[in-house]
Parts: sequence; C-alpha cells; structure tokens
Amino acid sequence: MSLLMRLGACALALLAPPALAQSDVRRPQYVIISFDGALHIEQWERSRALAERTGARFTYFLSCVYLLTPDTLKAYRSPGMAAGRTNIGRGFSTSDVRLRLEQIWQARSEGHEIASHACGHFDGGAWSAADWKHELEQFRTILRDAWSVNRIDGEPADWRSFAENEVVGFRAPYLSTGKGLFTALAAEGFRYDASTVSNGPAEAADKGGVTRFSLPMIPEGPRGRRVIAMDYNLYARHSGAKENTAKAAAFAARAYEAFHAAFAHEYAGDRIPLQLGFHFTLMNGGAYWEALERFAEEVCVKSEVRCVGYRQYLEETAPVSAALRPSIGG
Repeated sequence: MSLLMRLGACALALLAPPALAQSDVRRPQYVIISFDGALHIEQWERSRALAERTGARFTYFLSCVYLLTPDTLKAYRSPGMAAGRTNIGRGFSTSDVRLRLEQIWQARSEGHEIASHACGHFDGGAWSAADWKHELEQFRTILRDAWSVNRIDGEPADWRSFAENEVVGFRAPYLSTGKGLFTALAAEGFRYDASTVSNGPAEAADKGGVTRFSLPMIPEGPRGRRVIAMDYNLYARHSGAKENTAKAAAFAARAYEAFHAAFAHEYAGDRIPLQLGFHFTLMNGGAYWEALERFAEEVCVKSEVRCVGYRQYLEETAPVSAALRPSIGG
C-alpha cells in the first residue's frame, strides 16, 4: 500500500464513529398496561382511542360472564356454585354483548391481546387444580360459543380458532393465587400468569413452564409508601375505596406522579419492564384513567419505549433476552 493510501485509510478511521460497545447496548423500556374485567363499551372505545394516539398495545383480561346475558347466564357454572352465579353480574343484554364481542374482535385486529380473568370473579385461592381447570375450561367454552349461545349473527370466520388458541395469559380475580392455579395453568397450556405482586418492578420468571409476571409495588404519595401499581389499590388508599370526586384532580395527579416516577427510575436504570393494571370501572371520578392517559401520551411515544401487552412482550423478548442479558448491567 502506498503512503498516500495509508494516510487516506487513517483519515477515514478517524472520521468514522466508534463502534458501539456491547456494554453500551440498552434494551427498550417496556411498559405493560392491562385492563381487568373489560365490561363497559365506553371504556373499550376509550382505551382503543388511547392506543391509536400513542401507538400502545394493551392486554385485556376478560371476565367471560360479560359475554352472557340474563337469558344465557346459566351456561356458566363456577366450581361449587349454582349455575349462573357470579360476583360481578353479566352482560346487560343481547345487544350489549354483541357490542362487546365486536370490541374484542376490533381490539384483536389492532394488535391488542385478549387474555383470561376467569369468569365469575370468585376468590380461587383455595381452589384445587381440578377446580381451576374447570373454571379455565368454562372461560374457553363461553368465549368460543359466545356468538351462538346468545344467537347473535355475524360471528367472524376465525373466532373459534382465536378463542381456542390465542388466549395464553391469565390474571386471577383479587390477585388470589395458589398451587392449584399454577398447576392448572400449566396443564391447560397457558404461557403466562400476571397475578402475583413484587416489591418493585421485577423480571418475569419461568416457573413450571408458565412465565410469571408480578405487578410491582411502587412509591406513592407524599411519604412514598409503596402500593400495588393498580387503580383499585390507589382507590383504596386515596379514599378507602369510596367515591370522593371532589378530590379527583388531586388523586389523578398523585397517580400520575407515581407512575411517572416508577417509569423514570427504570428508564434511567436497569429498564426492568414496568407493569400497570387498571379496570373498566371509573374510580374517584375517573382519576386513574386520566392519570393513565397523561402517562401513556407522554411515555409511549418515546423512541426507546415499548408499550405492549404481555403476550407481545414475550414474543419480542424471548429470542433475544439471553443475548442481551450480559449487556444490561446492574
């Protein structure tokens, strides 16, 4: 190589940006937002509109009794209960159930996840594996047959395949778990459970073939006391689980500040996924939904943030998690 060529190569090397060291690689900050129950049509529409504005995708933990009407409710029987008994009511009418089925299908087509919140919202902490297996099978059957059992026309061609194959996640009512639940989830082919609680954001862990996600306890309020990152738990702390709409703005501000602080801690640190849970019930005048919307509109649009559902998180991270792990650091 001539002297001129060697000088040119050295100049190019000096101008080129340094290679990114493996230790500098940062994974995205995942935010996993979910909704339990999924009853009210207005909240289906509101959450989907939020997703459209922000690019977020959500997990909807559906209670299957909301796919039954007063006339068809006895198609459901919980372990040890009379046919048709539930803790949370049911769909309001055939037309209401039709709208909910349409919302489920639209949400699925937009990339959201439909998961299971069981059916009648009973505390199954002491249930056996057989009890849970029965409840999980009831969910799949009612979801699969929802159009026909209610004599509603227009069932999508792929509906039954969706009901039988795409529901891979679960959250227990009251977050009440036990050995019987986890045994049944594995036996029924569920990929993950999102019912447990951790003292701060925690990595998901595989246990017995089922990935367990834990809702984090996050600092909240003037004294920074930890609370489960879920709207009902904030509602219970702020107003004793009783409506106090006069303070709705203050409650919304506190919730937003807690969500934002928990996010900022992870975003600047280890980037452990942050999980937030909500319901379709508007508590304290909708304070917690207002906090969610403000939060999602701020963080989900960031280039290094992925606001996704649980199943999407597993699909995006499973192939690369082992490769990234050494570069994440402490």
